[in-house]
Amino acid sequence: MRTLGLSLGMVLLCLWRVQAGDPGTAEPDESKIAGTWYITAMASDSESYLQKKDQLKMAMASIEVRGDGDLKVSFAIPTPGRCMKFESIYKPTGSPGEYYSSDRGNKTVRLVDTDGSSYMVVFATREKEGKTLHMLRLYSKTQWVRPKIKLLFKRLAKLNGFTDETIWILPRQEECRLGEP
Repeated sequence: MRTLGLSLGMVLLCLWRVQAGDPGTAEPDESKIAGTWYITAMASDSESYLQKKDQLKMAMASIEVRGDGDLKVSFAIPTPGRCMKFESIYKPTGSPGEYYSSDRGNKTVRLVDTDGSSYMVVFATREKEGKTLHMLRLYSKTQWVRPKIKLLFKRLAKLNGFTDETIWILPRQEECRLGEP
């Protein structure tokens, strides 16, 4: 129970930190999450991810904030033998920093932490085959992440119930990128 209380407190503290950058608003500044990002670390309870985690590499995402408040997210994800590219539309749920998409399965994503310029941590849930899967991702504006940010990510992952075995830093790659065929 104490761990749950600490976890909830840390998440609330992180959300407060995101919102503190723009006093007087309840919503995080979407302009700070727009742009091209590298997915540099992950934590997941999905068996399929855990089985192939040693084969996974850094992915890319491009986030566009649309006029209606929706997020258009384009992904380039390296998989063995190919580069998988797709787009999803995420709609605001009404909770600050939280979005929902029914593309490729029902997903909810929530911004947990960001400095507004170089990194952000996103918590995602996805419904798949009757199960709810959880994932925490570290997004970075560059492929090189400061050690302090990696430590922060690992701490947040553990506070959200992930273990060392379910947390990993993704190796860099150049063969699967956005904007290339």
